Amino acid sequence: MTATTFLLLAFFVAVAVADWAAVAAGNRTFEYALKPLTLLMLIATALALDPSSDAARGALVVGLVLSLVGDVLLMLPSDLFVPGLSAFLAAHVAYVVALWMLGVSGGGLLVGLAVVAVGGVVVGRRIVERAGASDRALLGPVTAYLVVISAMVVSAFGVGGFFAVAGALLFYVSDAVLGWTRFVGEVARGRLVVMVTYHLGQAGLVLALL
Repeated sequence: MTATTFLLLAFFVAVAVADWAAVAAGNRTFEYALKPLTLLMLIATALALDPSSDAARGALVVGLVLSLVGDVLLMLPSDLFVPGLSAFLAAHVAYVVALWMLGVSGGGLLVGLAVVAVGGVVVGRRIVERAGASDRALLGPVTAYLVVISAMVVSAFGVGGFFAVAGALLFYVSDAVLGWTRFVGEVARGRLVVMVTYHLGQAGLVLALL
């Protein structure tokens, strides 16, 4: 890792921690500034590092940019849940492409399938059911998102590196807590848990490029 990459990563961590503090304090004004800035710093980090695959880096940066779009849509006062969900769905498609460009193994894919199967039965099924019960129009988008993020997690297990697997699992946990809070019930310190796991998950996917 070059000195520039390390410095940008350090800036990302500093901004992310500041955003977590803003979420914990309920300071929406700071959140509006810090949440997008955190992803911008991570995009800069991804562009600065020396990846094992330039093509994978390109696909992953596309995913980060789409995630930034999703962040902005979901934090606006108006309810833009479906457009935000769509942006993140597209981001995960880009992440799947990036992970496959890094190379996957059959054994890892099988482990990933087992993990998401358990997650889908224990958590995902409940979220989809409650989303459909609250608004029938949400059943399709939420189901599609669950399928695509599960594919991302399976792909990360296929890659098999620590950062890929940890990043994907943290992202999975973040969205599980977000979905559970929105459709099923409150989770203690849910918003903070979502943001911490989300940022660490994104960082893990970026570091998987090394």
